[in-house]
Amino acid sequence: MDSHPTHKALISAALKLFGEAGYAATSTRAIAAEAGTNVASIAYHFGGKAGLHDACVEEVARRMSRVSELPIAATASQQTARDALEALLRRAVTYMFTDDEAGENVPFVLRVLTEAAGASDTLYSRLFEPRHRMLCHLWGVATGQPAESERTRLAVFAFVGGIVYFRINRAFVLRRMGWNVAGPAEAEAIADTLAEHLHAALERSSS
Repeated sequence: MDSHPTHKALISAALKLFGEAGYAATSTRAIAAEAGTNVASIAYHFGGKAGLHDACVEEVARRMSRVSELPIAATASQQTARDALEALLRRAVTYMFTDDEAGENVPFVLRVLTEAAGASDTLYSRLFEPRHRMLCHLWGVATGQPAESERTRLAVFAFVGGIVYFRINRAFVLRRMGWNVAGPAEAEAIADTLAEHLHAALERSSS
């Protein structure tokens, strides 16, 4: 990502507004105003609205790849793979539940999935498929099951879905739990519960 402050501000503003209103309904003027700059800066940095949207897709892929990065050797032990899955879960929950950056990512991705076929393909190839395959590999090592079996792929979908749920429904989670903030302690409580579910699922998959 370009380190120029205006470049960063435009991507942050565009992620927010594209996520709220969608691509077609979001004007370059509104994005520039949100970023505290002028409309011409969008053309200067990104070539136009479409280029800015593409840059947002790449930024989301970069952010999520960073959070989910967890290399592990193909010869890793079952326990190492289980520990790696739990470590990834805890890092992802903390990021998704407490980090404002995640609040930009999720609405934007949901919009992309419903509105932009090309951008959706980019997210799939750059982020979703490789990360899902990586998790399937981990799951396979952790359970002794084939990494690309239907059972493993579905189990990984469920694993990821449990994490994402707490971001999408964060306001309701806070309200129902009686929590005043979405902080580290709250994220740890969520992660503890999801970790219990993870290890129970791994045991079931190993049987």
